[in-house]
Amino acid sequence: DLGTAVVYGVITIAALFAAGTPKKYLLGTFLAALAALPMGWMLLKEYQKLRLLVFLNPYLDPLGGGYNVIQSRIAVGAGGLFGKGFLKGTQSKLHFLPEPHTDFVFSVFAEEFGFLGAVIVIGLFTVLLWRIIGIGVRTKDSRARIFVAGVSGWFWFQTVECIAMSMGLAPVTGLPLPFVSYGGSALLSLAVALGILQSIFVSTRRQYS
Repeated sequence: DLGTAVVYGVITIAALFAAGTPKKYLLGTFLAALAALPMGWMLLKEYQKLRLLVFLNPYLDPLGGGYNVIQSRIAVGAGGLFGKGFLKGTQSKLHFLPEPHTDFVFSVFAEEFGFLGAVIVIGLFTVLLWRIIGIGVRTKDSRARIFVAGVSGWFWFQTVECIAMSMGLAPVTGLPLPFVSYGGSALLSLAVALGILQSIFVSTRRQYS
């Protein structure tokens, strides 16, 4: 799963940065990853390559690999400023938009609640991420700080990727939108992570008090 692999990479980079890894090592890792891109491209399967290519121009394959992105863009644009209303989105109800409850759930939300609703959702995600980062900044435990950094990177990347993917600004990776997309395992993982973060927050507050 390409999307999950990228998420693990982001978590690793965030954890290394929080652990105080010298920047020269991080830069070396980044340059090595860039040098390995051609080999990585050859290892990708055809459908994965197609996903990356249609991200640049979905109309290269409008009825195949680019279909999802095109329909998702239509759904987001059809919502207008205030949306069509709850459960009144035509793209999802008429089955034009594939995977409306998982990959493209943000597109459904934008169509039904419009630009204002989408801004509110993005604002709520921003507040939550800000609170998570705040826990990491305040804690004195280095292991807790590394954990918080990893969760922050995970939450940030998955949220940004899913929203950008819905608007055609990022390749389709199949990552769920945290707390919104359908899926028990994803929700359970997020709940466990937030539970540990809450424990770190309580421990930090006790230290300061």
